[in-house]
Amino acid sequence: MPILGVVASSISGSKAALTVDYLVVAGGGGGGSGYSGQNNGGGGGAGGYRTASGFSVATNTSYSVTVGAGGSPTIDFTSIPGTYTHLQIRAFFLTSVADRSFRYTMNSDTGTNYASHYLRGNGATVTAGGDASLAFGYLGATVNSTTYGSAFVIDILDYANTSKYKTSRCLSGGDANGSGYAQLYSSLWMNTAAINTINVYPNTGNFSQYSSFALYGIK
Repeated sequence: MPILGVVASSISGSKAALTVDYLVVAGGGGGGSGYSGQNNGGGGGAGGYRTASGFSVATNTSYSVTVGAGGSPTIDFTSIPGTYTHLQIRAFFLTSVADRSFRYTMNSDTGTNYASHYLRGNGATVTAGGDASLAFGYLGATVNSTTYGSAFVIDILDYANTSKYKTSRCLSGGDANGSGYAQLYSSLWMNTAAINTINVYPNTGNFSQYSSFALYGIK
């Protein structure tokens, strides 16, 4: 079954032995197309899922999500424990639609509680700017291609501190065989709640097959 992403998980136990609960969702097959606009195409195949509790994991080990066949519109990290100081997500990915921005929300908050600013260069020009009252935090943009991948590393600082708003910094970029970019984004989530859920997604389309995302806790 192709894996799209871990969309629910929790961690329990001592430092010596940890377990997670997981739910893995698989995409369905694509539908058929009609002939010359005169006949309706066939429907797509159904997706599937797998879930379990008490899956053992080791300390000091990275656990990542790899997108399977069919793609995924979002990567969701949920039930994040508050036992670390900072979080970091590392990703390498393709998107099904070229030249898209990619974004995140915290704790599934889609209110206008985010602000971002950026610095971006492509080897010839440099641009900078910022936005307030956003419904998401910016992580960057993909290259103008569905063939060449993009990557980012995002640090989410003091994510469990309930006395301050949450800030993140993201270094991202991509190469398109002769063109490309590098960019630095900083975002603010104007909420003092501890972060327990992070949703990462492109503004349109899907993350394509073999895209990989890994979440780390930093002491």
